[in-house]
Amino acid sequence: MADKNPFKTIPAKIYEIVDESPLIRTIKVKPEINFPFQTGQFAEVSVPNIGEGPFTPSSPQSFGFNLEFTIMKTGFVTEHIHKTKVGDIIGLRGPFGSRYPIDEWKGKDVLIMGGGVGMAPTRSLFLSMVDNIDDYNSITFLIAARTPADMIYKDQIQEWSKIQKVKILKAVDKVPEGEKWDGDVCLVTKLLEKVKIKPKDNPAVTCGPPIMMKFGTLELLKYGYAEENIYLSMEKKMYCGHGQCRHCVMGKYYACKDGAVFTYDKIKNEEKIWE
Repeated sequence: MADKNPFKTIPAKIYEIVDESPLIRTIKVKPEINFPFQTGQFAEVSVPNIGEGPFTPSSPQSFGFNLEFTIMKTGFVTEHIHKTKVGDIIGLRGPFGSRYPIDEWKGKDVLIMGGGVGMAPTRSLFLSMVDNIDDYNSITFLIAARTPADMIYKDQIQEWSKIQKVKILKAVDKVPEGEKWDGDVCLVTKLLEKVKIKPKDNPAVTCGPPIMMKFGTLELLKYGYAEENIYLSMEKKMYCGHGQCRHCVMGKYYACKDGAVFTYDKIKNEEKIWE
């Protein structure tokens, strides 16, 4: 943990900003002290005198002194995060929450489905495993966006596809006139038809818009993945990060305190998990 008191705010200086799409940008920061985390965990990111919100780092867990957060502009706090500039100071608290158990996945075939800004946690997960690629039998990464303009990490995706043991497939819902695209035009779940599915005892991860996660999970179940091997990130439901605002309550669970990473068998019977 970055500090014995996870509620203490750690100043972090922005050293680079990358516009990923019209509404999504990556903020690269250097914390005042090391900020170690495990992939899947989140931090509370604050703008001075404005407020804070929970975001999962998009950088690999091996990055502690240089963190990246990929954030979509969706409301008051995120709008002000998007107004920050190189050289500005933001705050970090945490890390909080559960993680992806990548140490338990050694020797397995890992399947990841990421869509929209849900690519942020899955990028962290993917790169954390790539750091030790020989530990895994294979990694299949299915990537989705609404349009080519909405696809984030475009240049990086091309480089990822060159990594040994990695298979990358990408799709968009539609290609507006005038936009170029070299991938599939379909729902991300249709990409499952193009890969050799190995569900037995292997993990699958889905992270993105709730509708994508819902139907992605249902398809994974049809292909034979066990409920306890399907991992979901429920970050979208969180706000305060420590179970006080109750915004993220899912039955007996708090997304922030018990997640944000859950296996499907844990939450499948809780109401409104896809909202």
